[in-house]
Amino acid sequence: MTFRSVRGWVFFAAALVFIADRLTKYVIVNSLTAAESIRVIPGIFHVTLVLNNGAAFGIFRNMGVMFILMTFVAVALILLYVLRSKAMSAPVMAAFGLILGGALGNLVDRIKFGYVIDFLDFRVWPVFNIADSAITLGAAILVLTIFIHRAKL
Repeated sequence: MTFRSVRGWVFFAAALVFIADRLTKYVIVNSLTAAESIRVIPGIFHVTLVLNNGAAFGIFRNMGVMFILMTFVAVALILLYVLRSKAMSAPVMAAFGLILGGALGNLVDRIKFGYVIDFLDFRVWPVFNIADSAITLGAAILVLTIFIHRAKL
């Protein structure tokens, strides 16, 4: 696989995540008011609009500028790695694409609104969004890839 195609897959995955995140947030914001909830599967899954000005699980509230700066640093580091890397495995490309798309999706919220739009509510976990899911999945893929790679040494 050529260097150009490696970057292409990372950016393609990031674009898919970003577009899915922005579209779902647009629909939710235009369909619900803050804290309004729709039961999809009663007691199991609801769509609930939460305007989260903190981090994961609502911790570190009102630190938006810090989160914006941290996101810019994370995005810059990912871009540097992707642009300088000569080769990447498929799991690493997917992981960086997921993380990059998710980070940019939530960054748009923080810059535009001062909070992140969350809406996926499973009732046993704090409300989250597509971008959060992509970041979490991407980080898990990276950790597993590192663990598996080290296990082979």
